[in-house]
Amino acid sequence: MLIIEDLKVEVGDTEILQNVNLHVPPGETHILFGPNGSGKTSLMMTIMGFSGYKVTGGKITFKGEDVTYMPIHERARLGIGVLFQRPPTINGLSTRRMVEICAGGKKVDVDALSRTLRFDSFIERDVNHNLSGGEIKRSELLQLSAQQPDLLLLDEPESGVDLESIALLGDSINSLLNRGIKRQSPCHTTIMERTPKSALVITHTGHILDYITADKGQVLYKGKLRCSRNAREILKWIREYGYEECVECSA
Repeated sequence: MLIIEDLKVEVGDTEILQNVNLHVPPGETHILFGPNGSGKTSLMMTIMGFSGYKVTGGKITFKGEDVTYMPIHERARLGIGVLFQRPPTINGLSTRRMVEICAGGKKVDVDALSRTLRFDSFIERDVNHNLSGGEIKRSELLQLSAQQPDLLLLDEPESGVDLESIALLGDSINSLLNRGIKRQSPCHTTIMERTPKSALVITHTGHILDYITADKGQVLYKGKLRCSRNAREILKWIREYGYEECVECSA
């Protein structure tokens, strides 16, 4: 699904990512750990194609296609979707209209979808206007549910969210990542077989691991991927010994 080879990225004149190699197969969910400033969000923004993240080396391949220098909208159409840690407020654009835009012309029952995410009372508001952290995350997942991307990039989905909302977010993420299970889609009126989807999830607390299944964990430390193993084992080690000890152990 996603192959990153020897990726080097600069922000301004500073190298943020150094020779990053990452492989996320179809249907797998990978967790990305790392301290603040290690380059996790920069990696995600580079995969999505945001400006300000200059690729100086390496290659990003998505579904067999080189997307290293592809514009954001083309990556989105190809099937990459992102949940931001701190998305902006968009005045003058209702959430309903935003969801319709994310659907890209597909028929979507916006009202049914918003009820599933307990967002129906906010659907007519401008995007993220006067919303709490949990409500913003539900708005982001609502948009992703309409887009139905093949690769989900989730930047700290549990950040600023209370425990009750985390459970709802976990259910919604599992629904988006539905791996070959027949179910009634809130976007369509017929039961459909949904193809395997992949995800790269950034987390600091690890709370999201209580609600989603992770196939592998990775540690990004000082711009380099230093560790790759079971996500829960990595989280346990980080909690007990910290990132530096974790990296030294894996080395």
